Amino acid sequence: MNSFRDMNNSKKTIVVGMSGGVDSSVSAYLLKEKGYKVVGLFMQNWQSEPGEVCTSEIDFEDASKVCDMLDIPLHKANFSDEYWDRVFEEFLNEHKKGRTPNPDILCNREIKFKSFLDYAFNIGADYIATGHYASLNDVDGMKLLVRAKDLEKDQTYFLHEVKEKEFEKCIFPLENLLKTEVREIAKKINLPVSSKKDSVGICFVGERNLKDFLGRFIKLEKGIIYDEFGTEVGTHNGATLFTKGQRQGLNIGGVRGREDLPWYVFDKDIDKNEVFVCQGINNELLLSKRLECENVSWINNIDHSFPKNCSVQVRHQHTPIDCKISIKDKIFNVEFSEPIRGVASGQSAVFYDKNICLGGGIISKSA
Repeated sequence: MNSFRDMNNSKKTIVVGMSGGVDSSVSAYLLKEKGYKVVGLFMQNWQSEPGEVCTSEIDFEDASKVCDMLDIPLHKANFSDEYWDRVFEEFLNEHKKGRTPNPDILCNREIKFKSFLDYAFNIGADYIATGHYASLNDVDGMKLLVRAKDLEKDQTYFLHEVKEKEFEKCIFPLENLLKTEVREIAKKINLPVSSKKDSVGICFVGERNLKDFLGRFIKLEKGIIYDEFGTEVGTHNGATLFTKGQRQGLNIGGVRGREDLPWYVFDKDIDKNEVFVCQGINNELLLSKRLECENVSWINNIDHSFPKNCSVQVRHQHTPIDCKISIKDKIFNVEFSEPIRGVASGQSAVFYDKNICLGGGIISKSA
């Protein structure tokens, strides 16, 4: 197992992606404690409009305070154009198609491990580091992406489209720490962000009302919600806002003749702007036995033989399920060992060999 603790730290410069949060701040602290020359880099990836609360400015102030305390220089780079062109436009296009994209995955691939990495090496980095909960192991001459010690916080799912070439110059200082331990370290050294909440919402855009936010870029129209029998049970503000397995935001009241059970989205028709729902978390309409991916991005450049037995994870914090991958007509077909609830097109199916992340692909279809 390779770790940043094992590296020769003499005169090595490590550029740390500073987000203004506790994870990246503790990462910078740990690296400096090990004797590395640490430089911070704050990425501005979203240009707020006048009148908006600019979370980026708040985060930059927090990152500046941390870097001042740790006595490390801080650079600021504006990647908002790259983010718009290579992440956000694809995010919008996927929504327009009625799919449920994951911008964090795109952001890691296009910004954190491309734009950020290039910038870091231009200012003299030997390595880059981030506050991701993930691990990198050297095995048989390959750099493998492996789950972090903290399985609840593990972020390998979001990193599966990054290639081995980028990982070769990357360090994850939090690989062997639990989130609780990271918080304890931050409090022990009195980091100003020790109690700061974890960021949620769209990567770099922040926590926002999805309807209001998407409504600025996509035309949303009211439509009808139907049950599995074609009976109207409610209305919605735009079918693209909903995803398979979703419970929140349906606002369906008591329906005459139906049990008092929660409602879940099991399908939608974007062309007709219709959403279809069913009752009960274990409803068969929510379950899938297989999925398809048109392409799969493998982290390591090795030959994979098919059919392939491994495990699949269809969303962050989903418990992986054993699966078999086969290829037919250039489509990757993934059969599950047991049904999975809420498999949504546009999300990513990520494949694992035990704790090793192999790669993954965007779900085009499930059944």
